[in-house]
Amino acid sequence: MTDLQIAMLSVHTCPLATLGGKETGGMNVYVRDLSRELARRGHQVDVYTRSQDPDIPRVSHKLGGGGRVIHIPAGPERPYDKHRVYDHLPEFVDGALNQAEADGVAYDVLHSHYWLSGAAAKALRRQWDTPIVHMAHTLGEMKNLVAEKRPKERETSRRVAVERDIAHFANALIAATPAEENQLAELYSADRGKIHVISPGVDIDRFHPIPAAHAKSHIGICPDRPMILFVGRIEPLKGIDTLLEAIALVVNRRPELRRSRESGEGLCVPIIGGEADRIHEHEEMLRLAELRKTLGIDDVVTFLGSKNQDTLQYYYSAAEMVVMPSDYESFGMVALEAMACGTPVIASDVGGLAFLVKDGRTGYRVPAGDVEALAERITHVLTDELSRRRIGQRASCWAESYAWSNIAERIEDVYLQVTAESQAPRSS
Repeated sequence: MTDLQIAMLSVHTCPLATLGGKETGGMNVYVRDLSRELARRGHQVDVYTRSQDPDIPRVSHKLGGGGRVIHIPAGPERPYDKHRVYDHLPEFVDGALNQAEADGVAYDVLHSHYWLSGAAAKALRRQWDTPIVHMAHTLGEMKNLVAEKRPKERETSRRVAVERDIAHFANALIAATPAEENQLAELYSADRGKIHVISPGVDIDRFHPIPAAHAKSHIGICPDRPMILFVGRIEPLKGIDTLLEAIALVVNRRPELRRSRESGEGLCVPIIGGEADRIHEHEEMLRLAELRKTLGIDDVVTFLGSKNQDTLQYYYSAAEMVVMPSDYESFGMVALEAMACGTPVIASDVGGLAFLVKDGRTGYRVPAGDVEALAERITHVLTDELSRRRIGQRASCWAESYAWSNIAERIEDVYLQVTAESQAPRSS
């Protein structure tokens, strides 16, 4: 294997950021862990991202040997509306060009993530003459299809136009699932010949089964207290309102699940994501907090805010189940992490979740937005311990095939293909 110089672009969000914030989630994990694995395999990986804090080092080596995260000033050095970041892409491109020139680096491949990075990659390719591999992570057209009843959640026409352009100019496209491959081809007229279906991976050294009693003790939960977990960004497309309504049904039908003052061992539902101490500043968190109160489940549901990923494996292993009630997921990294920890997943039958979660084998799928179906499945998993254990064991074994070493090898093959094609003599 030839060692490659790889420029990884993650313009709007840093792979080292704490997860669960407004713009941090599965994509951050993907970029971080893929970059680390590629660096372990002998490649030089530079991740270019927009600086959001002038006090952090411009160049970070937290990815480990062979990997760097380079923070490029482009627009205000603070969290910023990602759609407005587009107007600062020329600054970002200039900063990346200057950094590469100062370092004396010539890149073999550009791997861009999300539409903003794809737009930057196009400009960089003009200067570097470097092939582009692009991964969308989410698609504007798909989000708009799901958000028909929520106009404020619709993506801009500019994003959709840029994504359509990327689908045509990128040398290769990475799709997380066959469903996403079809979406790229049907919604953006992408050439199927340059789409490679390669799922994201999971760090099986970090995410693995931990005895539930130990995991619960680590996070301060009583060993006998059942726990249902949600992990993800706090936004309408995540379907958290569906989960809250389902939990209300479950505890109203099974009042013994509520915490009694004597035992303190009733059902708990932690929501990991967002900023728990700033609910009043976050429209969706405020809406969900009000819904929780209206449903009378303040004693059951708790907003924990974002968590360092080093603690997530304990939450996953402590939970009886992880619920992903999303209206749209291009893949579902949380589901994969939970499965690697041997925890059953109940997920909406949408997007990547329909591909990842094998119904009745590694978890369960329910129709998106179906409160009754979700409540019934939650009750089943809570009350059938034998089935829960069997599904958890199968999920853990299934997740091992998604180890980053396997995924990175397939990504390497795409890099080698596009670099070989770019170096081949062009016919006159």
